[in-house]
Amino acid sequence: MIPLDTLLLFFVTTFVVVLSPGPAAIAVTAESASNGFKRSFWVILGIAVANAVFFVMSATGIVTLILASNLLFTAIKWVGVAYLLYLGISALFGRSGALSIKPANKGKGNSHKVFLKGFILEISNPKALLYFSALLPQFIDVSRPIAPQAAVLGLITFALDLVCYSFYAFLGWKSSNAGLKPFVVKIINKTAGSMLIFAGLKMATVER
Repeated sequence: MIPLDTLLLFFVTTFVVVLSPGPAAIAVTAESASNGFKRSFWVILGIAVANAVFFVMSATGIVTLILASNLLFTAIKWVGVAYLLYLGISALFGRSGALSIKPANKGKGNSHKVFLKGFILEISNPKALLYFSALLPQFIDVSRPIAPQAAVLGLITFALDLVCYSFYAFLGWKSSNAGLKPFVVKIINKTAGSMLIFAGLKMATVER
């Protein structure tokens, strides 16, 4: 199957990328602050399903790239390294990566509409597709069956989506009663940025 160290690296890298504040995280936080923690689950599920679609699209196309050329594999690897470093630096120094909570007016909507809101938000964001397309090849061993490896990595990704965005839902729920402290936002951004840069540097050492 997949070596444990490879699984751990994939887990940590994906965890940090998912946890990094972005449009999806802000949407989940706002939904929870506005309509409650339970309601935000449907947004989270929509985001997770959209990422699953991205994962399948990436996995099916990337296998061909891996088998085609060492040059392509190397190019994809360095695109992934550059992308992780970009995300890390943006989280550390950029203003756009900062988490902000702006609860909307109180209201309810049908569950499927809330689900679609999360799905459409994520499926229209190329970040996930770029992430999986750039980094997934490093975690797949073409000398072994591809499908079981992709299934394991896909399940890990889906679970991390649910866990990480539930964390933001909890923050949103708490913020509706007591405001989220600015220093907490700063810690989240700085920690995520540092870990992304570390993951990028670690990824640079990966060989086929």
